[in-house]
Amino acid sequence: MVVKFKTDFDKAVLLDNFERRNWMRSDDDWHFNWATVWAVRQMFNPDTGYRLADNQIINHFPNHYELTKKDLMVKNIKRYKRDKERDPSAQLYNAAGETITDFVPMTYILPSDYSLFVEEYKKDPGSLWIVKPSAGAQGKGIFLVTKLQQLKKWAKDKFQYSEASTSQAKDQYVISKYVENPLLIGGKKFDLRVYVLVTCYRPLRAYFHSDGFARFCTVKYNLDVNDLDNQFVHLTNVAVQKQGDDYNDNHGGKWHLENLLLYIESRHSKESADLLMANTKFIIIQSLRSCQGVMNNDKHCFELYGFDLLLDSSFKPWLIEINASPSLSYTTPADRHLKTELIGDVLDIVIPPDFPEGKTYRDHRTGPTSEVSLGGFTVLIDEVAEIEERDKMDRNTKIKPTRTTTLGP
Repeated sequence: MVVKFKTDFDKAVLLDNFERRNWMRSDDDWHFNWATVWAVRQMFNPDTGYRLADNQIINHFPNHYELTKKDLMVKNIKRYKRDKERDPSAQLYNAAGETITDFVPMTYILPSDYSLFVEEYKKDPGSLWIVKPSAGAQGKGIFLVTKLQQLKKWAKDKFQYSEASTSQAKDQYVISKYVENPLLIGGKKFDLRVYVLVTCYRPLRAYFHSDGFARFCTVKYNLDVNDLDNQFVHLTNVAVQKQGDDYNDNHGGKWHLENLLLYIESRHSKESADLLMANTKFIIIQSLRSCQGVMNNDKHCFELYGFDLLLDSSFKPWLIEINASPSLSYTTPADRHLKTELIGDVLDIVIPPDFPEGKTYRDHRTGPTSEVSLGGFTVLIDEVAEIEERDKMDRNTKIKPTRTTTLGP
């Protein structure tokens, strides 16, 4: 049976992969759907009465926003730490005794946390903070603030806010402590985009892809007050940087993750590069676990996340945001190749061998990873295998009855 696909994105990196598999496009009777987050929310809206068939797969979990909206990500991470601190068996700490909140800049939600933010700001007047829309993307609506009066004016205009107000605004924002000491290469700030595939939340199974990359600003970093509104200094988003006069069309302002790690090894140490990757994977696993209990673990769904992290001058990664729809546009031939291979590897993992025939997707999500072609992915966490290993150890440690031999006189 031919696989029928539907997609809201006419992106070459998607269509090339579908064509390689000889899939057929069908907007009505589809088996596989690479949809927008808005289309998925509408599809899973109880009012629509829409139900997916056993042989249909879609690229978002129903409430993916629990992790990918900036305000909900922060709420879930804080709640997760608070809950797990009371559980002595929880895997909450890394080797250095740090928790996930040690890798997330201090963040408040606006307008609801405005008063809490003001209290924190007054401890260090003039400190630098960054404001972002909770559901924003591509650098839109982001700005830096150093003065409380500046934020008060913006909040009043945005939310009709007063200090006595308890307004529940429709548009949520987050304000985070700005990482003022980023690691610089060539004097320029950059962030790190890494890809993570989740096929199941309970039990949790996630994969980490080797094809991450660093995204560079086009203007050298500085904290001059006159440059605080210069997006080409402070925002690494490609959608922003490609508008600048210094944008390089040849490499698109990107370094492959492998090249970044080699740079850190050669200029600093292998230990620094290894610790960076260990902490990066710790952040990802803990972030996924923070919403494990609230995520609607629908059997038809998977998620390809784009994790964005900022490295400071001590090589510590800071979690900036998590994207449910990482960009599939490309700016260079290398970028197209990377994303085409990424999507191909995703499809190899999430599509069962006999799809769309049979009812195998539920089992395929949690079957042995040895039976799946991983491509550039490696298994990041596999609670299925962990459960099986614990069960095996329990069976082996059970005391077996022994026969007692009684000797005659």
